[in-house]
Amino acid sequence: MRVVLGVSGASGAALALAVAGRLAKIGVGIDLVISAAAERTLTEECGRDAIDRLLALGCCRHDARDIGARIASGSHPVAGMIVAPCSMRSLAAIAQGLDDNLLTRAASVQLKERRALVLLAREAPLTLAHLRNMTSVTEMGAIVLPPVPAFYLHPKSVMQVVDQIAARSVDLLRLAPPQAAAWSG
Repeated sequence: MRVVLGVSGASGAALALAVAGRLAKIGVGIDLVISAAAERTLTEECGRDAIDRLLALGCCRHDARDIGARIASGSHPVAGMIVAPCSMRSLAAIAQGLDDNLLTRAASVQLKERRALVLLAREAPLTLAHLRNMTSVTEMGAIVLPPVPAFYLHPKSVMQVVDQIAARSVDLLRLAPPQAAAWSG
């Protein structure tokens, strides 16, 4: 079983590492697509070795400019895709069907094949354009999961927040028993 993990240049690069860690933990192979902006954000937010740590969790990395990669085709079987974090630029391109790089093309493939697509849309505050793009991708079948803390879990650190969001995003693919902490009432 494989999943595509797209990493765009939005702030929140730790989400990519946490999602990759969660996918690896449940034994899922990871096809990575990392934008140029994401490389910079990973380094700035998570340290110089962040890209190497991410690559160590993935099965293979596809060049974001290679729109002919196998994950650009619906005939290549994957269980779904998570974009973590998902920039508003990537969200807009997915919403409008602008398959101008491998990340947005792979996302479009998930939509056309009716596979799970989870977008950790990262921006605040939101403009009307952002909201309309979120509505558009939701109507097409994607799940928009803004990385909002589950305050009811009383997280003790930012990394606990990040890990909960990552676990929730992986849970939405429904590939294994739920990993995210649940509200206990």
